[in-house]
Amino acid sequence: MREPERRGDARPPEGRRPAAPVRPAASKCLEDVCVTCSDTAVEVLVVELLDDGLALVDTGAGTEEVSVALVSALVGDVILVHAKEAIAVVPR
Repeated sequence: MREPERRGDARPPEGRRPAAPVRPAASKCLEDVCVTCSDTAVEVLVVELLDDGLALVDTGAGTEEVSVALVSALVGDVILVHAKEAIAVVPR
């Protein structure tokens, strides 16, 4: 027979998991667009395919390395990138 739950008992009742710890709120984004919470994807041009599903892309303001592991991109393709991950190839 199970013991009744008592107030102040730090242990969870048998068969139940302890409650998850309370996490502090995420820090506020300080830029106009936050990489982790923005819905914005940007169009970039693939200039070179690299090893391990990566590509070098022209952003219009310079070049960056992004992942193209989720799409079938070729050099010369315009792709949509969100958080350094290509999410689509823009049809020509």
